[in-house]
Amino acid sequence: MKPTDPHALTHFDAQGQAHMVDVGDKAATRRRAIASGRIQMLPATRALIASGSAKKGDVLGVARLAGIMAAKKTSDLIPLCHPLPLNHVALSLDVVESAAAGFDGVVCTATVETTGPTGVEMEALTAVQVALLTVYDMCKAVDRGMCITNVRLLEKHGGKSGSFVSP
Repeated sequence: MKPTDPHALTHFDAQGQAHMVDVGDKAATRRRAIASGRIQMLPATRALIASGSAKKGDVLGVARLAGIMAAKKTSDLIPLCHPLPLNHVALSLDVVESAAAGFDGVVCTATVETTGPTGVEMEALTAVQVALLTVYDMCKAVDRGMCITNVRLLEKHGGKSGSFVSP
């Protein structure tokens, strides 16, 4: 993966100071971002989640709600993000086992959409991270060795820069 031109980093002004990008003159267009990540765990923890018998309740349902809430609060968490009206936030959390996927755990995919002057990549990435952190929180009593990995942007559509699809 080639890095972008460091002089093109939009969150810095001519003096190198961090600033919020002015999107006031940008057209409001339909924008969508899809991000994913996973949390690896012991097979017994995966089975506990899949059976719905975790002590704290419906792990995947709570994680889904946490991810949706996080997408809506991204600008409160990431200092230079713009607050955006979100048209749609959807999270899928799929329990996978080693035979099928090469690891035991949960895969989370978030799709976030808006009509606005800037993209929703950060909202999708934040949704995934918080959903997976919620899985960790709800299952840490039985598996403190869980590991959140592979969080990344899969796709981005809309805006001046067009589409991006991860290879």
